[in-house]
Amino acid sequence: MEQFNQLINTVSGFVWGPIMLTLLVGTGILYTIRLAFLQFRLLPFALKQAFTSREESDGHEGDVSHFGALMTALSATIGTGNIAGVATAVVLGGPGAIFWMWVTAIFGLATKYAEAILAVKYRIVNEKGEMSGGPMYYLERGCKMKWLAVLFAFFAIVASFGIGSSVQSNSVAASVQASLNIDPWITGVVLTVLTAIVVLGGIKSISRAASIIVPIMAVVYVLGGLFIIFSNVDLLVPAIKSIISDAFTGEAVAGGAVYAVIRYGVARGVFSNEAGMGSAPIAAAAAKTDHPGRQALISMTGTFLDTIVVCSITGIVLVMGDMFIGGETGAALTTSTFEAMLPGLGGALVTFGLVFFAYSTILGWCYYGEKCATYLFGERALNIYRLVYVATVMMGTVLSLDLVWNLADTFNGLMAIPNLIGLIILSGVVVKETKDFLDKRKSGELS
Repeated sequence: MEQFNQLINTVSGFVWGPIMLTLLVGTGILYTIRLAFLQFRLLPFALKQAFTSREESDGHEGDVSHFGALMTALSATIGTGNIAGVATAVVLGGPGAIFWMWVTAIFGLATKYAEAILAVKYRIVNEKGEMSGGPMYYLERGCKMKWLAVLFAFFAIVASFGIGSSVQSNSVAASVQASLNIDPWITGVVLTVLTAIVVLGGIKSISRAASIIVPIMAVVYVLGGLFIIFSNVDLLVPAIKSIISDAFTGEAVAGGAVYAVIRYGVARGVFSNEAGMGSAPIAAAAAKTDHPGRQALISMTGTFLDTIVVCSITGIVLVMGDMFIGGETGAALTTSTFEAMLPGLGGALVTFGLVFFAYSTILGWCYYGEKCATYLFGERALNIYRLVYVATVMMGTVLSLDLVWNLADTFNGLMAIPNLIGLIILSGVVVKETKDFLDKRKSGELS
């Protein structure tokens, strides 16, 4: 077992190593250039589209609204990485890691846009009359490379049982036990039942739950974080200066290792917003939309909200609190810092965020995994997958997950390889679809 664990660590080291991280960011740079910096030009329009009700979309193909698709994707994206992952980046890479998270997000906006536009363009209607789309479909139908589509689907299924369910439920159980002294198995039963009630209802049920949970949890966490920041506003400017200066000097890291600052900032940024990983476009494909370009713009805002907004709140508070050299890391560091900055409420705010962020991730990843399972094995595999997935939620609260975490982390990264190949091959299609959307808007054919 020890040798197997070492093998997984070796593979994980490559998957999340400099080559892969360069490819992930490089793909974003490629699309930024080919799309003429679209994420800067159209971000305000995209945000308006995301949060504006479009009743006319009811007449278009799809299963859920634009907003519902975005919230489903965000439910899986905004997770423990926004709390524990940011803290890990600051501990290992110093304050400058936050800067490189921002850089990663800026280019990740273009990548997320490209993934979504391809997901909608190449989606299909399945046997149940529902939309199915994502990397497995644009790899098969766009790139004509079914073997890569199969690899992506397999990697995603394995990742869903770990990073999507077991790891998240374990984080919830640990947090609740530490804060409220409730036994993990009790948390496991409650979480499993709540998960089953939602996920067994399919995408519409998941979308409805996500559309309620995600906005509430994000707003509460962000407002709480902003209150801490502006209650200690004298520390804000020094914190921002530290983030920017340390990004290029690495002074907070032993030996002034700028490489460590960049590596952990980029890695945690990608891990948090999942741009290039291929997961979010599976949700985008379910949206009711009049053009792939519109949903792509809306999906793009997910990276902005996840990293530029939520992760920044966590990161800035951590740097202002200046407790990241004390030995703590992950969620424990974030909890301690928030509690020190806002006594009596700060720790509870982090616990609230961690519980609901993790639960929403469980819901979103179930949808990703079931779409990949039905792609590989057909609709007959749907109920089997859902039952196994719900069971892993319970298992995660009571088992040690060191190996599971390593496996999940590795397969989560492996998903990116076939997806990035598809994104690079189909970049011309993305540019063509984008031009079509913008031309139709200019002519008045689309609003």
